Amino acid sequence: VLIKPANQWREDQSGTRYLLTHLRGIAPAGRLDIDSVGLLVLTQDGRIAKQLIGEDSEMEKEYLVRVDKPVEGLSDSNLALLNHGLELDGEPLRPALVEWINDDQLRFVLREGKKRQIRRMCEAVGLKVTGLKRVRIGNVMLGDLPVGEWRYLRGDESFVPLKPPTSD
Repeated sequence: VLIKPANQWREDQSGTRYLLTHLRGIAPAGRLDIDSVGLLVLTQDGRIAKQLIGEDSEMEKEYLVRVDKPVEGLSDSNLALLNHGLELDGEPLRPALVEWINDDQLRFVLREGKKRQIRRMCEAVGLKVTGLKRVRIGNVMLGDLPVGEWRYLRGDESFVPLKPPTSD
């Protein structure tokens, strides 16, 4: 797993360097928008990639999302829409778990990954995302690994789908 920095791309001239030889034979399983930070899985195993990003994947992905409005800026009905009532590109989204964790930050738990899904969901209810960090995929947690660093999975980590999210 790699902790992807925000705004990092192949031609980036910043001090963080990823040599292509370090990544030979492995590929990211899924995506993380260029302006997002957080957990990214790199694998050589197509079965793992399919578990994480396949059309029928049930793998939970958890995000911390900072927004431009405080808790009072989002009605209960709009919060309910974020949990199980929105469509993107004419298709209904799978139920999600979305909850406030402090005055300007939401926790999203999704079981799908459409292009810029969280940002588009927030826009649909009048919120602008100012920061987005993926902190968990399945039972693999971001932990305290520094941005730009990577590590191998531990023996107790796997990509087994957890139970579907519920909103109370």
